[in-house]
Amino acid sequence: MSDPASRPPTAQQFVLAEVRRAITSGELKPGSAIRQEALAERLEVSRVPLREALKTLEGEGLVTYRAHRGYRVAELSMADLREVYRLREILEAEAVRAAVPLLDESVFAELEAAQEVVERAAGDGAVEDMARANRRFHFTLFEAAGMPRLARIIGTLWDSTDAYRSLYYAGEENRRHVVAEHRAALAALRAGDAEGAVRWFDRHRGAAVDVLAHQLEG
Repeated sequence: MSDPASRPPTAQQFVLAEVRRAITSGELKPGSAIRQEALAERLEVSRVPLREALKTLEGEGLVTYRAHRGYRVAELSMADLREVYRLREILEAEAVRAAVPLLDESVFAELEAAQEVVERAAGDGAVEDMARANRRFHFTLFEAAGMPRLARIIGTLWDSTDAYRSLYYAGEENRRHVVAEHRAALAALRAGDAEGAVRWFDRHRGAAVDVLAHQLEG
């Protein structure tokens, strides 16, 4: 029996991955309309898998649908973003505290490998690669806590603001801050200092919220 992971993606899976990539990379920006006909033509697929993919993304909160207006990339108010980041602050602190006593060299190796990609992508200005590696870094830690439901809830919160992460990573200074904050948090984790790591991750999120507030409210 063949391994399902080795099978080529279905048309719907391919389209879902491509549209999600376009949103998380900033190619499709918050509030922008999704032109289904043009997108289907560019991806060389029919409208059917595209519609199914958009329904999935709507369920994740990445796109919205309105009759007679079609699909758009979800656009959040600053109040929405602050709420999401506040919930993340609470839940991620619990995940970090639970994970720290369980961390071993295999987890640290994965964290450091992800961090290497974050740093390389940050230096190159490769926003999409940086966002993907950043998520790998954080979720390696969350999943080490051994609480899969908690990790899934945090993942849903991350999904809802993916379109905004690329706005933050677009700034060179912001990318430098991310690298420095990751390094500091990783050092705290290595020292077994859960509260120190929580403080660095709080600072990490707070910096993003401040920049996004300036961009969206300014």
